[in-house]
Amino acid sequence: MQTYFTPEKIHTDLNNRVRKVTQNFMEKIDATDYPCVGAKSAIHTNQYRFGIYGQMGTQETTTALGKDLITYIKETVELNSQYMSMIAVFTDEVDSELDFENRLWQQLQKLHDSEKNKPWDTAVGNNPKEKDFSFSFNGTAFFVVGLHPHASRKSRRFGYSAMAFNLHRQFEQLRDHDLYEKMKNTIRDREINYDGSINPMLNDHGEGLEAPQYSGRKVDKDWKCPFHT
Repeated sequence: MQTYFTPEKIHTDLNNRVRKVTQNFMEKIDATDYPCVGAKSAIHTNQYRFGIYGQMGTQETTTALGKDLITYIKETVELNSQYMSMIAVFTDEVDSELDFENRLWQQLQKLHDSEKNKPWDTAVGNNPKEKDFSFSFNGTAFFVVGLHPHASRKSRRFGYSAMAFNLHRQFEQLRDHDLYEKMKNTIRDREINYDGSINPMLNDHGEGLEAPQYSGRKVDKDWKCPFHT
């Protein structure tokens, strides 16, 4: 069963269920007031990939997602994309932000455990308690954005449980081209208009802890990341 879809595949011969999920996501991102201009650019330029999976944390889902992430990494490097995202959608029906958070970290833990002795991306740290942490898979660092129906932030609210995987190196590329600060300020201004305030969990790239930002749930300083290497 195919799980990984390019824009070309989505626009041509997908079944109704997959087409509906991808269409719902693209309509959300393409809304005029949606704050993340990076995500909008990825959609408009076909710099995105979609994955449709079963329940988070199962062996079947972990195997399929791991295989697709490796393909996504390869394609992003070959295209030298400044911003390409992979959106993984799952069948989980969560009942709260905490429930989704637990499942997100369970899935990331399963991905990590499936690699056994694969090296961590040397550009980032592997301790979620430290500021240099980013999730790494196949030797490649990611910033992960969780979305689900019960998200308190409107920008993270989506009709399905999902995770957007964004390559860490893309943020460094934006910095190298002096685009990061402009994009950050634009997104924050749009976030205020869209959601009434700046997301309290989001820090500047490289500042603050990254792990608490993944699920989208607001946590306090006593929060402990359940992930371990």
